[in-house]
Amino acid sequence: MDYTNHIVISGDFIAYTSLSTDEKKTLEQQLLQLFQQLETKYDTFSRLIKGDYLECVVPDPQNGLAVALAIKTFIKSLEIEEKVENNRTRVFQTYSIRLAMGLGRLDRFNREENIIDGDAIYRSGRAISSESTHNKERMVIKNTLFFSSINEELNLNIDAIISLLDHLLARATSRQSEVLFLKIMGNSEKVIAKKLGVSQSSINQHSTASGWNGMDKAIRYFNHTLSKIS
Repeated sequence: MDYTNHIVISGDFIAYTSLSTDEKKTLEQQLLQLFQQLETKYDTFSRLIKGDYLECVVPDPQNGLAVALAIKTFIKSLEIEEKVENNRTRVFQTYSIRLAMGLGRLDRFNREENIIDGDAIYRSGRAISSESTHNKERMVIKNTLFFSSINEELNLNIDAIISLLDHLLARATSRQSEVLFLKIMGNSEKVIAKKLGVSQSSINQHSTASGWNGMDKAIRYFNHTLSKIS
């Protein structure tokens, strides 16, 4: 048994059935590339299950929020063909995915054998299943970010922060989400501007409009708070 805490992120795509077969294939390919980037930067282990559900182990819990936000902003940055008559497509573009972070120990974790088992994954899975939006004709999305640990005071503190982040992210455009993702992954505005072929002032405007300063402070707060209990 691993007696150190991990964070396991469980993710459930919202309105996944609104995507075409080609869009689903493209999404899967791009997610695999994202998983490689996250592993390189944060030593994560990620897997995609049945196309519309993912799990990601974050060995260092301090990085949990940064990884969750990287996943969220990456998916929101993907441009899905607009189907004006399809409300579920607009729901996907707005909310993209629900993510739950479970903090706890893992009884078994083996990358090579694809095994994840323990309190951390149970917590993230329960948080996702308790807020399911599947099989609802009228989708009502209240929250898409969740956190669960054995520490109720910690849960309350983190929930307050991620509720505000939820509000910010729901309003972010695909380009703003792309900028946020690149910033979370450690790129400077100068580097991002070069990557996207735009001016640095344009990147700064996207950052300001999407609330990057508040998001960066939230990530730092999460990192500092988890460092004291992990």
